[in-house]
Amino acid sequence: MDNDGSFISNDGNGLHIAIIGSGSAAFAAAIKAVERGATVTIIEGAEVIGGTCVNSGCVPSKIFIRGAYIAHLQGHHEFNGIALNFPKIDRKAMMEQQQERVEKLRYAKYESILESNPGISLIRGMARFKSASRLTVSQANGTEKEIRADRILVATGASASIPDIPGLRGTPYWTSTEALIAESVPEHLVVIGASAVALELAQAFHRLGADVTILARSTLLSREDPAIGEGLTDVFEGEGINVLLNSLPESVNHDGKQFILQTGRGELYGDQLLVATGRTPNTAVLELDKIGVKTDKRGGIVIDDHMRTSVENIYAAGDCTSLPQFVYVAAAAGTRAARNMTGDDMAIDLSVMPKVVFTEPQVATVGLSEKQAKAQGLTVESRTLDLENVSRAQASLDTRGFIKLVAEKESGRIVGCQLLAHEGGEIIQTAALAIHNGMTRQDLADQLFPYLTMVEGLKLAAQTFDKELSQLSCCAG
Repeated sequence: MDNDGSFISNDGNGLHIAIIGSGSAAFAAAIKAVERGATVTIIEGAEVIGGTCVNSGCVPSKIFIRGAYIAHLQGHHEFNGIALNFPKIDRKAMMEQQQERVEKLRYAKYESILESNPGISLIRGMARFKSASRLTVSQANGTEKEIRADRILVATGASASIPDIPGLRGTPYWTSTEALIAESVPEHLVVIGASAVALELAQAFHRLGADVTILARSTLLSREDPAIGEGLTDVFEGEGINVLLNSLPESVNHDGKQFILQTGRGELYGDQLLVATGRTPNTAVLELDKIGVKTDKRGGIVIDDHMRTSVENIYAAGDCTSLPQFVYVAAAAGTRAARNMTGDDMAIDLSVMPKVVFTEPQVATVGLSEKQAKAQGLTVESRTLDLENVSRAQASLDTRGFIKLVAEKESGRIVGCQLLAHEGGEIIQTAALAIHNGMTRQDLADQLFPYLTMVEGLKLAAQTFDKELSQLSCCAG
C-alpha cells in the first residue's frame, strides 16, 4: 500500500493480481495464483462473499429440492405395505436449516480461506476500471480506493434477467433468490420460464403443496433434444403441474393480494410469481467500454479459450463471460486464468461438458445431440433405451425416463448422451468419460457394470445398437 493509502501495488515478491468478485471463479483463481507466487487482492461489493453458488444458487437450491423430494416420497411412493403420509410442511424451519448449511459451507469454502491464506486480501466495495491496470473501488463509507495490479481478473458473476413484460417490474415477483428464502409455500405459484432454475423450483414448490403453473416461451428445456422436454412435460403433468407451452404473459399486474397475468389463453391468477428467465452478466458498473474490453449483446465479456479479454493483462472467468453459466466451468476457468496470468499457456476444453438439471427425474446431457452432430457434418445413429428396460428402475418402481446414446455410424465412436432418469446426474459422468476417451459403443457395451444400478442403462443402451433387448439377459452380459 502506498503511503497515502490510495492504492495497493506489487510488493516486488511476485505479480500482484486483482480479482473483481468473490465467487467460485474468483477463489479458484486466487488460490492457484498464490500457489504460483502471486499476491492477490479480491474486491467484493456484496455483503457476503462466495458468489451465487453457495449463497443463492447451487447449494441452497439442492437442499431445498432434496427436502421437497423427501416430502413428496412420503405421500406418493408405490410400495405396498408402507402407508402413505402427507407431511405437514414448515417451510420456515426448512429455510432456516438450509441457510445454516449455506453459512457453514460459505465459511468452509470461502471465509476460512481468507483467514488462512496470507497471500489473499479482501477489499469491500464496488470496482470500476480506471485503466487496464488500475481500479477505483467505491466503499460503503463514501470513500474511494485506487488499486493497481499487474493482472486483473473479472469474475463478477451474473444476476437474474427480468423480461420486458408490461407491468412486471412494478410487482413483488420473486427471482430464485427470494424463492429460496421464502418462509411459506404459496397456494398457487406461477412460474415464468422453462429452463433449469424455473423447472427445479417449480417442481420443488409443487411437492411442498403449491399448485404450480409454468409458462414456457416454447417448450421445456428447448435447447436440449426434444425428447427431453417432451418427457419432462409428461412427468410434470403426471404430478399435477400445469404446463402451458408456447405461452408468455402479455402483461402482469398485482392488485395487492394476487398476481394477474394476461395471456393468450385468458387471465391467470396466482398469489406468487417466480420469474426465472435466465441470467445477465454483472458487468454494467465496471465501465469496460472505457478501456476497450469487448462484450457480447448480453453484456458478457468476450474471452478466448485462455480466458483472455480483448485487453492485454485483463482476464475474465465465470458467469460474467461468454462461457456457459455452470459453477464447475467457472472454477475451471478461474484456475486456468490464474495459471495463464502467471506464465502458463493453458486452454479450457468444453467439448465434453456434462450438464444436469435437478428435477426428478433428473435431466443430464453431455456431448452432441443427434441434431448437433448432423449440423457438424457427422454421420451418426442413435438408440433410445426406455427405463422400463433397466432392472434398477423396475426394482425402484419408477421407470419414468430414458437414456439416449449418439454414435458415429461408421466408427461407432460415442459423441453424445442425453437422458432423463432418477439420479441422472450420477450417470452422466460415465458417459462423459466414455466420450472423452474416444470409446465406441462396443467398448461401452463390453464394460462391466454393477447390477442393479441405474448406470447399467448406459451399457444396455450401447448393446441395443446391435442387439434386440428381448435377447439380453437380466445382467446384460
